[in-house]
Amino acid sequence: MLLRLGGWSLLESAQTFLGGYGVAAALDRGFLAGQPVVGLGWLAVAAAAVVAGGAATHRVFHRLADLVEPLRDGLVRRVVGSALSSAVAGRGGRTGHAALSRLTHQTEAARDGFAGLVMVTRSFVFTTAGVVVGLATLAPALLLVVLPPLAAGLVLFIAALRPMAARQQDFLRTDEELAARIGSDVAGLRDIVACGAEARAADAAGELIDAQTRAARALARWAAVRTLALGLAGQAPVVLLLAAAPWLQARGVTAGELLGALTYLTQALLPALNTLMTGLGTAGTRLLVILDRLTGPDEPPAPGSSTAPAVRAVEQDAAAGAVEPDAAASAPAPAPDSGPRSRGAVTAPAGARPRTPGPRQPAPQQGTPAEPDAAAPSLELRSLSFSYGPGATPVIDCLDLLVEPGEHLAVVGPSGIGKSTLFGLVAGLLEPDRGTLLIGGAPVHRPDRDPSAARRALIPQEAYVFGGSLRDNLLYLCPGGVPTPDVEAAVRAVGLDGVVRGLGGLDARIDPAALSQGERQLVALARAYVAPARLVLLDEATCHLDPAAEARAERAFADRPGTLLVIAHRLSSARRADRVLVLDGVSATAGRHEELLERSPTYRDLVGQWHPQAG
Repeated sequence: MLLRLGGWSLLESAQTFLGGYGVAAALDRGFLAGQPVVGLGWLAVAAAAVVAGGAATHRVFHRLADLVEPLRDGLVRRVVGSALSSAVAGRGGRTGHAALSRLTHQTEAARDGFAGLVMVTRSFVFTTAGVVVGLATLAPALLLVVLPPLAAGLVLFIAALRPMAARQQDFLRTDEELAARIGSDVAGLRDIVACGAEARAADAAGELIDAQTRAARALARWAAVRTLALGLAGQAPVVLLLAAAPWLQARGVTAGELLGALTYLTQALLPALNTLMTGLGTAGTRLLVILDRLTGPDEPPAPGSSTAPAVRAVEQDAAAGAVEPDAAASAPAPAPDSGPRSRGAVTAPAGARPRTPGPRQPAPQQGTPAEPDAAAPSLELRSLSFSYGPGATPVIDCLDLLVEPGEHLAVVGPSGIGKSTLFGLVAGLLEPDRGTLLIGGAPVHRPDRDPSAARRALIPQEAYVFGGSLRDNLLYLCPGGVPTPDVEAAVRAVGLDGVVRGLGGLDARIDPAALSQGERQLVALARAYVAPARLVLLDEATCHLDPAAEARAERAFADRPGTLLVIAHRLSSARRADRVLVLDGVSATAGRHEELLERSPTYRDLVGQWHPQAG
């Protein structure tokens, strides 16, 4: 296969040789000798060589496939084998997306890059051979002028290849790190805001941007060296040839031979050099990076995993005490609710207040984490209003509500009506436009500015789990630590015990990407259960659990000392609550399940939409 490829490439060398030699002979033996027909004949020979060279290039492409496709097949076999091995070892969740990218984009890029490098290298070698043979045939003295700068330029380029490849890899690495960091920051933007870590996240991203800028500048400097090498190897011989023309003519070099030498340099050598240096300097280094990944370790880091730098920065802040250990630090702040907006004021009538003297105050269970102030707080909203922008329609408008200490309140309403926004306000992640919000009689502030933030916990729909031990995840909101029996009690209470056994115990290291959404929610629930918070907000935090697991988790929080607010997405969640708050965009109505069935059309509609099995 290689012999055939080399054989067809020799025809390209012959084309190069005849191109310059034909021009020299046409001038010396034809036009300058007064024989134009002979001159035209030699030009015809040069033209025929070009046609033959084109046919040879066509055959080279056919032979190239025999060389390139086995490489692609080998890479595909390696990628598929690695993916299957990872799946058998239980790492499929981490490597599945990477294997797909390797099998499609990266493998094809490697094949195309390898083919391109073979073509440009082959073309340069055989073109240079044709040029050298042609110059030696015309006049050996021409080699004394052309070869020194050509050799010097090639040596400079070869010497620059290794650092150029290293700078290219640095640039690609910093570019990917920046993309991964921005992606993790965007995904965890609400976590970052909740922790008050915006400045730290911006600084970390700025460091990566600066690193990428430095890598780009270093790559540009080496690209300038490549340009210098190209000028020395390809353009300096032309200048030297013109400058040495009198010296060469004095040694018997004819005008035709000088013109032939210029033809070799400008029409063959310089284009081949330019293609070679561009191909090796850019495509070649990218190919090295891709091949390194395709043939490297089988377990690449998951780019979307929760161990991204942004999350690690938040973890360090919380561990250092720079961020108040509120569940808002582990949960995204609510974004503007999606779905259609309901018009009109949102108000709570007198029925929003409990009709009974007060809900139960459950006794602490064995193993329930203790806190200095175990009293369940009340929650009071006075004419609370909030909108996402100065001219936007209020999502919450003049809402009055009192949740008694220890009460279990379910919040229901159509999608996009403002349930998550209400929880964001209660958690302190959003600031109301007007009105007052009190927890235990004290105003609510942002978690990083509120000394009482540890008394409340918000668990969102998308649970936050980071790489590390399971114990570290569960004690994320307890910087002072919690005894192991209390942690184990929290695990049993929310139904995480089966997951703990499967992972290998509390000290087992976990990979967030390997956990299901339901398992991550159970981890977040156990984290909030063991935390000192006595106001717990479940923002559809059980939506990925089956009804039985959801019931177990909600009953655990209802029996735990404290006040509980739940955004219900199943009828069973509403029926388990002491009261239900219905938001419909026009009014807010609170009451028991049976009462609301009689006096709230919105609640009746919602109950009718819930599937019986979901309740």
